[in-house]
Amino acid sequence: MFASSLSRRAVLAGAAAVAGLPLLAGQAQAAGSSAYRWRNVVIGGTGFITGVLFHPSVRGLAYARTDIGGAYRWDDRSERWIPLLDHLGWDDWNLLGVEAMAVDPAHPDRLYLACGTYAQSWAGNGAVLRSDDRGATWRRTDLTVKLGANEDGRGAGERLLVDPRDSDTLWLGTRHDGLLKSTDRGATWAPVSGFPATPSATGQGVTLLVAAGRTVHAGWGDGGDANLFRTSDGSTWEAVPGQPSGTAARVPIRAAYDRHARELYVTYADAPGPNGQSDGSVHKLRTGSGEWSEVTPVKPGGTTDDGAADTFGYGGVAVDARRPGTVVVSTNNRWAAIDTLYRSTDGGRSWRSLKDTAVLDVSETPYLEWGEGRPKFGWWIQALALDPYDARHLVYGTGATLYGTRDLRHWAPWIRGLEEASVTQLISPPAGRAHLISGSRDIGVMYHERLTASPAHGMATNPVSGSATGLAQAPGRPAYVVRTGWGENGNGAYSHDGGRTWAPFASQPAIAKDAPGPIATNADGSVLLWSFVHWDGTRYPAHRSADNGTTWSEIPSFPKGATPVADPADPTLLYAYDTDTGTLLASTDSGRSFTARATGLPAGDSQFELVAAPGRTGDLWLSTKGNGLYRSTDGGGTFTKAESCRASHTLGFGKPADGAAYPAIYLVGSTEAITAVYRSDDEAKTWVRINDDDHQWGWTGETITGDPRVYGRVYLATNGRGIQYGEPV
Repeated sequence: MFASSLSRRAVLAGAAAVAGLPLLAGQAQAAGSSAYRWRNVVIGGTGFITGVLFHPSVRGLAYARTDIGGAYRWDDRSERWIPLLDHLGWDDWNLLGVEAMAVDPAHPDRLYLACGTYAQSWAGNGAVLRSDDRGATWRRTDLTVKLGANEDGRGAGERLLVDPRDSDTLWLGTRHDGLLKSTDRGATWAPVSGFPATPSATGQGVTLLVAAGRTVHAGWGDGGDANLFRTSDGSTWEAVPGQPSGTAARVPIRAAYDRHARELYVTYADAPGPNGQSDGSVHKLRTGSGEWSEVTPVKPGGTTDDGAADTFGYGGVAVDARRPGTVVVSTNNRWAAIDTLYRSTDGGRSWRSLKDTAVLDVSETPYLEWGEGRPKFGWWIQALALDPYDARHLVYGTGATLYGTRDLRHWAPWIRGLEEASVTQLISPPAGRAHLISGSRDIGVMYHERLTASPAHGMATNPVSGSATGLAQAPGRPAYVVRTGWGENGNGAYSHDGGRTWAPFASQPAIAKDAPGPIATNADGSVLLWSFVHWDGTRYPAHRSADNGTTWSEIPSFPKGATPVADPADPTLLYAYDTDTGTLLASTDSGRSFTARATGLPAGDSQFELVAAPGRTGDLWLSTKGNGLYRSTDGGGTFTKAESCRASHTLGFGKPADGAAYPAIYLVGSTEAITAVYRSDDEAKTWVRINDDDHQWGWTGETITGDPRVYGRVYLATNGRGIQYGEPV
């Protein structure tokens, strides 16, 4: 034990440098483009860490996977996580979800990833990426099956394994297509014949693969008489005799092998998770004798001190590589008593909860206090790992971060470099302390006083919102900002200090609780327009307030569900684009009524986006995805198509170039065949690509904005890689 509290640096830092090939964040350079440097706006985590692996043969080398934000390698030299999949482009967005990962104990530089975010019919097939340099470069094999890194069961696994007898042989468990095998290091794959379980179109399939000595075990999540199978020769599979049964052992979630004691620990739940689990257990198999024993720390089903039902499953499991009988397991979906880790040093005969003595330091990522003044120990704990070279270096993932300790008592987010926010809103104010205000799914709105540190005030409070649905600033009154989102204590708020502090609207329309949508404020901040869209797509009439949200009135002439857009210079003018009919509507009476102007524009896609150029009246730009980019200079009366732009998904403005009279325009779209990030300094006559093939981040079609105070700086929302910002070099 340590005699004194560890410093934060000691909690986060590794003991030795890893020898390897770091993937450097480079400068963007493509033919005919400006050179840009791209970095993350720092928040810290913000997404579900679904798996963590320490390499068994290399001190200080670890990998992490996420459900929508790619995979990372921990680099001890820089003490940060290095993103490994930023090169995946627009068409490969589905591969940014990592279903499983595997390392080769005998070849430390080899890394394998099974990628595929969704197994639905509208998503592409999965792929296996394989690297011989720890993720610096990749070779890819496209699969004929789908994977589901962002579906139920995503915290189970690992579903990918290097065979303990032969490094050229790999196993891959799928959700709906059984077990696959490769004998050429992942270059080609074939179904395993004779595997005893039958896949289904809706089940979990193989939930885990683990080696116990030279024997491979596979967990099965679809129920039946058996859910754990094994092969000792790589060809013949059988159900493991004597395995546990019943509701508490229905789905094997994770497994870990104690090679010294020759014992396999398996965590179970009644559902795959991370949601929906209410029962679970932990069991141990002595692989030599075949004897099973239950070692569940606490059985679900009791009650808490306040009488709530203490229901949960079990998730992560990790064993000490050097001390036989030392094992850690996690609870999952334990909302009443809060999830915990249990640790045993005697093979599961006795346990202690690490949560009970935990001291959490989230000073580097204040949003983890969730507006309540203190952090939570965790939820959705299914990723769990023990450093094989340091028994007190224990890490576990949650729905928002990755906590680490080096003394089993003091914990801090082990998250530097790992950014997984799914971003929906961006504002770069023309004045004030912050150059950026953001809105994201799950973590609400943040005020970024610095781009290189997590926001000091954490997520916006009063009220706290989960996912942000709207964010707007009055163009002529930058101190006035409004926001909307999903929350339990109100769904809208305003700020009079540029977004640093907030107050809830005095009232809100009844529909706001169930369908908070985008919001706009007119040029001088005297009027609010709030649109309402349910998460299932149902749209409702918009409402207007002229007294800062004290009273609201319905706007019958506003197209249901449309995004309101304020004219930046004239407080009486507001706009909306009806994507159902391809009609631009405008209001000349501060939002009381809307009438149609231009018609016959592209229709049929709710993601079409209308943006007003800053500082100008009636200067509107319309992004219609593959239909191109349109501009109006008469307030939406007529539109002209920009011939320079083949496709436009999202568009924003920034400070003009030196000598230019018009703002710089930033675009996610294409001028030819490549969907990328572009800048125009001449009103969309010509474009220059400003990202490169190493910096693509999958799908980036949500929102983009330039900085009105710094020429060339652009902020880009991603769906799983946080906020990227680029600057010319």
